[in-house]
Amino acid sequence: MLKIFCGTDIIEIERIKKSIQNYEEKFKKNIYTEIEVDYCESHKGQKFQHYAARFAAKEAIFKAISKKLNENYSWTDFEIINDDKGKPEVVLKTVIPEIQSIDISMSHCKEYAIATVVVLFN
Repeated sequence: MLKIFCGTDIIEIERIKKSIQNYEEKFKKNIYTEIEVDYCESHKGQKFQHYAARFAAKEAIFKAISKKLNENYSWTDFEIINDDKGKPEVVLKTVIPEIQSIDISMSHCKEYAIATVVVLFN
Protein backbone atom coordinates (compact mmCIF):
# COMPACT_ATOMS: atom_id res chain seq x y z
CA MET A 1 0.00 0.00 0.00
CA LEU A 2 1.28 3.46 -0.91
CA LYS A 3 1.67 6.00 1.87
CA ILE A 4 2.00 9.77 1.59
CA PHE A 5 4.07 11.78 4.04
CA CYS A 6 4.56 15.54 4.04
CA GLY A 7 6.82 18.03 5.74
CA THR A 8 6.89 21.81 5.91
CA ASP A 9 9.45 24.22 7.30
CA ILE A 10 9.78 27.97 7.53
CA ILE A 11 12.92 29.84 8.55
CA GLU A 12 14.00 33.41 9.08
CA ILE A 13 16.46 34.36 6.36
CA GLU A 14 18.41 36.45 8.87
CA ARG A 15 19.20 33.30 10.94
CA ILE A 16 20.77 31.60 7.94
CA LYS A 17 22.61 34.79 6.97
CA LYS A 18 24.13 35.08 10.47
CA SER A 19 25.10 31.38 10.49
CA ILE A 20 26.84 31.74 7.15
CA GLN A 21 28.58 34.95 8.16
CA ASN A 22 29.73 33.55 11.52
CA TYR A 23 30.63 29.98 10.50
CA GLU A 24 30.84 30.26 6.72
CA GLU A 25 32.81 27.25 5.50
CA LYS A 26 31.87 24.90 8.34
CA PHE A 27 28.17 25.77 8.11
CA LYS A 28 28.06 25.50 4.33
CA LYS A 29 30.02 22.23 4.31
CA ASN A 30 27.68 20.63 6.88
CA ILE A 31 24.43 21.73 5.25
CA TYR A 32 24.90 22.26 1.52
CA THR A 33 26.40 20.38 -1.40
CA GLU A 34 28.85 22.06 -3.76
CA ILE A 35 26.13 22.37 -6.41
CA GLU A 36 23.81 24.09 -3.91
CA VAL A 37 26.52 26.53 -2.82
CA ASP A 38 27.34 27.39 -6.43
CA TYR A 39 23.65 27.99 -7.16
CA CYS A 40 23.10 30.21 -4.11
CA GLU A 41 26.30 32.19 -4.65
CA SER A 42 25.26 32.88 -8.26
CA HIS A 43 22.30 34.90 -6.90
CA LYS A 44 24.50 37.61 -5.40
CA GLY A 45 21.87 40.00 -4.06
CA GLN A 46 19.52 37.25 -2.91
CA LYS A 47 21.93 34.46 -2.04
CA PHE A 48 20.79 34.26 1.58
CA GLN A 49 17.17 33.79 0.49
CA HIS A 50 18.27 30.84 -1.65
CA TYR A 51 20.39 29.36 1.13
CA ALA A 52 17.44 29.71 3.53
CA ALA A 53 14.99 28.12 1.09
CA ARG A 54 17.29 25.11 0.69
CA PHE A 55 17.71 24.87 4.45
CA ALA A 56 13.92 24.87 4.86
CA ALA A 57 13.63 22.27 2.09
CA LYS A 58 16.03 19.91 3.83
CA GLU A 59 14.22 20.36 7.15
CA ALA A 60 10.92 19.61 5.39
CA ILE A 61 12.43 16.47 3.83
CA PHE A 62 13.64 15.22 7.21
CA LYS A 63 10.20 15.87 8.70
CA ALA A 64 8.51 13.95 5.88
CA ILE A 65 10.76 10.89 5.98
CA SER A 66 11.92 10.75 9.60
CA LYS A 67 9.55 7.92 10.52
CA LYS A 68 11.02 5.80 7.73
CA LEU A 69 14.71 6.40 8.47
CA ASN A 70 16.58 3.58 10.17
CA GLU A 71 19.98 5.24 9.95
CA ASN A 72 21.36 8.69 10.51
CA TYR A 73 21.45 10.81 7.41
CA SER A 74 23.32 14.03 6.88
CA TRP A 75 22.11 17.31 5.43
CA THR A 76 24.14 16.71 2.29
CA ASP A 77 22.44 13.38 1.58
CA PHE A 78 19.65 15.49 0.06
CA GLU A 79 20.45 17.93 -2.70
CA ILE A 80 18.08 20.60 -4.00
CA ILE A 81 18.56 21.42 -7.67
CA ASN A 82 16.43 23.21 -10.24
CA ASP A 83 15.23 21.71 -13.49
CA ASP A 84 15.59 23.58 -16.79
CA LYS A 85 12.38 25.51 -16.05
CA GLY A 86 13.52 26.51 -12.55
CA LYS A 87 11.34 24.06 -10.58
CA PRO A 88 13.17 22.68 -7.54
CA GLU A 89 13.82 18.95 -7.36
CA VAL A 90 15.23 16.68 -4.67
CA VAL A 91 18.23 14.49 -5.46
CA LEU A 92 18.77 11.67 -3.00
CA LYS A 93 22.49 11.07 -2.48
CA THR A 94 21.67 7.99 -0.40
CA VAL A 95 19.29 5.31 -1.62
CA ILE A 96 16.07 4.98 0.33
CA PRO A 97 14.31 2.17 -1.55
CA GLU A 98 10.87 2.79 -0.04
CA ILE A 99 10.66 6.26 -1.60
CA GLN A 100 8.75 6.17 -4.86
CA SER A 101 8.52 9.91 -5.47
CA ILE A 102 9.31 13.29 -3.87
CA ASP A 103 7.79 16.62 -4.79
CA ILE A 104 8.94 19.94 -3.35
CA SER A 105 7.86 23.55 -3.39
CA MET A 106 9.94 26.43 -2.02
CA SER A 107 9.37 30.15 -1.70
CA HIS A 108 10.94 33.15 -0.03
CA CYS A 109 10.28 36.80 0.63
CA LYS A 110 12.38 39.47 2.31
CA GLU A 111 12.26 37.89 5.79
CA TYR A 112 11.28 34.22 5.46
CA ALA A 113 11.86 31.13 3.37
CA ILE A 114 9.47 28.20 3.32
CA ALA A 115 9.42 24.72 1.82
CA THR A 116 6.87 21.94 1.59
CA VAL A 117 7.70 18.37 0.65
CA VAL A 118 5.40 15.49 -0.24
CA VAL A 119 6.89 11.99 -0.31
CA LEU A 120 5.23 8.89 -1.73
CA PHE A 121 6.39 5.65 -0.07
CA ASN A 122 5.86 2.05 -1.19
